[in-house]
Amino acid sequence: MSGLLNISEPTAKNDTDTALDNQNASHNFLASLATDATKNCEKKYSREQIAQLFDLPLMDLLLQAQTVHRQNFTANEVQISTLLSIKTGNCPEDCGYCSQSGHHRDTTKLQAEKRIEVDKVIAAAKRAKATGSSRFCMGAAWKHPSAKDMPYVVELVKEVKALGLETCMTLGMLDTQQAAQLADAGLDYYNHNLDTSRSYYEQVVSTRSYDERLNTLENVRNSGINVCSGNIVGMGESRDDRIDWVHELLKMPKAPESIPVNLLVPIQGTPIGDKVLAEGQLPVLEWIRTIAVTRICCPTSYVRLSAGRESLSNAEQALAFMAGANSFFYGDKLLTTGNASQSGDDRLMRELGLTKQFAAPRAPKQVPVMDAMSGHQSQVVLAE
Repeated sequence: MSGLLNISEPTAKNDTDTALDNQNASHNFLASLATDATKNCEKKYSREQIAQLFDLPLMDLLLQAQTVHRQNFTANEVQISTLLSIKTGNCPEDCGYCSQSGHHRDTTKLQAEKRIEVDKVIAAAKRAKATGSSRFCMGAAWKHPSAKDMPYVVELVKEVKALGLETCMTLGMLDTQQAAQLADAGLDYYNHNLDTSRSYYEQVVSTRSYDERLNTLENVRNSGINVCSGNIVGMGESRDDRIDWVHELLKMPKAPESIPVNLLVPIQGTPIGDKVLAEGQLPVLEWIRTIAVTRICCPTSYVRLSAGRESLSNAEQALAFMAGANSFFYGDKLLTTGNASQSGDDRLMRELGLTKQFAAPRAPKQVPVMDAMSGHQSQVVLAE
């Protein structure tokens, strides 16, 4: 009949149809995620699947991230760390975001400091433990530790562990021998961030290659130390770069046990800081999306709130915890940048009903020893 549409002919979809198709696709993808979570498997997501996660409606993404988090960690429990700069400034690296780079010292005006004495570091660690931190992190502005630095950092590891704290260090690149020395001292975590994707990396630093970073992480992993490796979002990278960074973590033999997701604190006088201050900062919700995707893709890793938290409202921080973050830094300072106040953190934890996780340092190395006369075998702790 004239004027009637032939039902066999394709029709153009209107906006409502397209929205419904997108919603159905989202529901199907979420259903597949739920199936994987029920199996409690650590799935190796493809790059395409990671991109799909980033594109989910935010509420769906947060719900899935919190679900995965609760299947692998105690709900409402957070791990708290304190970070101390044990050697500040004059770093030979040219990282475009960092005030500690010797390349930017004329514009950032950062005052360099020599290594802190061991007793001062230990005093800081004792204060951190007294206020509720379970992990004490020590950072030095080096490209890599020298031979003369190693006895110093080994002593720090041993002394801090003796307090019952977990230990973490970030000292730049490590070779196999240095990683082994730190492992023998009992170091729990070693931090060495990838910072961003491989393709955007050359926009951030030129004095160290991406593969050199990965080599250090491999040396740390092979030594038996837990890997801590994260990124900095908001340096001018695209979402594709954030997708690639998550995918890079999943290409490792094992995802890092600890993953800091930093939000850039743009420092005036650094190339990237000046650029971001001029062009505008990354929306906070994109940082929260990155946290949620990281939690889903790395379900058994600690996901840590690090730099950038001091500028956030309590509601924004609550969203970050909802997204699966379960670790953050205590204290008013992170190396050279500000951090949320400790009193503010305590108040926020009370309001959100969060509790602190207790320290669980790595056990000292043990070797089997057999008595030649009786044949009895026992375990002896190696002297440190």
